Amino acid sequence: MDGASKPVGQHGDPGLQPERTTLAWGRTMMTLVTVSALFLRWLPHHGLPILMLFAISTTAAGAIYLTQRRRYSASARGIRSGNVNADTSAVLWTAFAGVALGALGIAVVLAA
Repeated sequence: MDGASKPVGQHGDPGLQPERTTLAWGRTMMTLVTVSALFLRWLPHHGLPILMLFAISTTAAGAIYLTQRRRYSASARGIRSGNVNADTSAVLWTAFAGVALGALGIAVVLAA
């Protein structure tokens, strides 16, 4: 059976790289969801500006959730073909969301 006829889920990597990567993105997504819930708890104390933090964190978590299957498939195909490329756009957008959350969080706390 050649590599082209294997389903996407079968990649032959004994280290299970696509699964580890998917789990890492899943932890990042769950962290953002948890932080979103914390932001809602801060709403009575810090007011409406906290909603910007909530919006950024829930949007980032939703984007990770919606692109998870595509990332896994690309990683499994890359391992099969021997050419795995990093998903730099996902990493950059997640980093941007983290920096935005940090900067806006500091601004909200200092403004209170």
